[in-house]
Amino acid sequence: MKSSIIASLIGLAATVMGYADPMACSGVCNNAHDPALIRRDSDGRYYRFSTGGKIAIHSAKTINGPWTYLRAAIPAGSKINLAGKDDLWAPDVTKFGDTYYLFYSVSSFGSQNSAIGVATSTDLDNWTDHGATGISSKAGSPYNAIDGAAYYDGSNIVMSFGSFWGDIYSVKMNNPPLTVASGATSTRIAYKPSGTHAQEGAFIAKNGNYHYLFFSVGQCCGFDTSKPAAGAEYKIQVCRSTSATGGFVDKSGVSCTNGGGTTVLESHGWVYGPGGQGVYWDPTLGPVLYYHYVDTRIGYADGQKKFGINKIDFSSGWPVV
Repeated sequence: MKSSIIASLIGLAATVMGYADPMACSGVCNNAHDPALIRRDSDGRYYRFSTGGKIAIHSAKTINGPWTYLRAAIPAGSKINLAGKDDLWAPDVTKFGDTYYLFYSVSSFGSQNSAIGVATSTDLDNWTDHGATGISSKAGSPYNAIDGAAYYDGSNIVMSFGSFWGDIYSVKMNNPPLTVASGATSTRIAYKPSGTHAQEGAFIAKNGNYHYLFFSVGQCCGFDTSKPAAGAEYKIQVCRSTSATGGFVDKSGVSCTNGGGTTVLESHGWVYGPGGQGVYWDPTLGPVLYYHYVDTRIGYADGQKKFGINKIDFSSGWPVV
């Protein structure tokens, strides 16, 4: 009797301390690097946007699929005349008023010559590119202008962005958010002071009285040719604040601008290097964390990265997958 109780407790502990596997996904579940997820109000259809292919659009009747490739969101490439204008990165999609806004990055790997662009749509199918938002960087800038994600904090639209060079910043946008607000200055909200400063992909989401800053830490890509040391691959961390523009700390109280970050999801089992995340409040499932990951049973190449979804529990005050 005693041994069976101990065994049950060990099993419970393993469940509590582990991570749930991604929910089922059918159809085209790869081609999912840096996914952005939204549900169309008119018919409840889900749309997924991802890096590459001039922002690839996939769609499904349910969040689990079957996902089908539709088209490129910006088939002519960006109006922003920088290297990478035909290979757009890191989409973020959100709706303000009656219009959907698709933010994207124009850059090239390892370069700080970057800018964040925006396109708009009324139906999620057909997009008009407006080009530059006014967030850009070059060699010597305090940040790298990629991975933009717009967030309404109840008063203002705030854009979080950045990576590696100075890590993550935020800036106030106009409403509608086509450009940076006049006179607005960028503020650093997260920084990894050691190593390569490998932190990017910021996404702010609110639950209760807190704004939660989710971000990716570690090596994102090229696992098939240059696999990092164990633990140095992508993982998802979070800090929180009562303000969307600063003061973020992790669960231990460490400032997010001084290396803070509580891990939400990392490699486990056959899931490797999860990151490029966002949060969506699904009408059926409640809050879900979506991201890309490598399924080690399939392969480590960037093109093989799959679309992952997990429900999030905020009941402790911190997101748990």
